[in-house]
Amino acid sequence: MDKKMDHIGIAVRDLGNSIDFYLRVLGGQLIDRYKSEVIGVESEIAIIELNGERIELLAPTNNTTSPIARFIKQKGKGVHHIAYRVEDLDEALLELKQQGIRILENSLRINKHGRRLIYLNPADTEGTIIEYCDYPNQTD
Repeated sequence: MDKKMDHIGIAVRDLGNSIDFYLRVLGGQLIDRYKSEVIGVESEIAIIELNGERIELLAPTNNTTSPIARFIKQKGKGVHHIAYRVEDLDEALLELKQQGIRILENSLRINKHGRRLIYLNPADTEGTIIEYCDYPNQTD
């Protein structure tokens, strides 16, 4: 199955300062900014578009339970994940299973923009957090 880069997720401590950097210094455009208090997300998210590519800035909204807060505490701020867009997430999950790649079952969700996503187990990806996603209600 074909995969293409969808976005890069970046863990930040201060979303406002980070947005300012991406807009003022890099010339990006703010596409959306929203909070998700869903358990396992608990983040404020800013979507930045830069020359047709997307970056998600992720700031924790709960310093105790947010996975972004845990990531920053363990590894510091910076690249959190790389997301690959697939044509059909269900089919991609079957392909992963056949290849012996585990997923983080509790990470399966649909975000505000209709993107279905799930994270692969970093133990099977050489430590990189990889997201697979699709947009079932959108056409290119």
